[in-house]
Amino acid sequence: MIDPHDNFKFRVEWDGNQIAGISRVSALRRTTEVIEHREGNEPSVERRLPGRTKYDPITLERGITKDTAFEDWANSVIGPSPAGGVAHSFRKDVTIEVIDEFGAVVRAYRASRCWVSEYQALPQLDADTNWVAIEQIRLENEGWERVL
Repeated sequence: MIDPHDNFKFRVEWDGNQIAGISRVSALRRTTEVIEHREGNEPSVERRLPGRTKYDPITLERGITKDTAFEDWANSVIGPSPAGGVAHSFRKDVTIEVIDEFGAVVRAYRASRCWVSEYQALPQLDADTNWVAIEQIRLENEGWERVL
């Protein structure tokens, strides 16, 4: 019997490009604030309503490659455009696809208006270990939704 939840893989895309080598994506998590109130005619009963929803940043990790997609995006947030103004497209929509062992997309999510708030070009390096050099970005976002 084949376990449909075994051996999942994923793909990450932005600007219409699949980003190479991503080995880890943090959890997609949102939290909705709880607003508590009491009505005047029921002072002993507390009511709860949903308030603002907060979306946690998404962290992407990959081993160091020749691809400069992480660094280019991180630089676009802090650097001026060639014309001397503000970088025009530092916000991007990111698609994360979960793929089963047969290569079929079983779920997909789109995170909206993401931008890089943290970039790690190299980890602390130690020649006496067998660690892989990891590059990492942290994406602030304005929400995500399931698209498949």
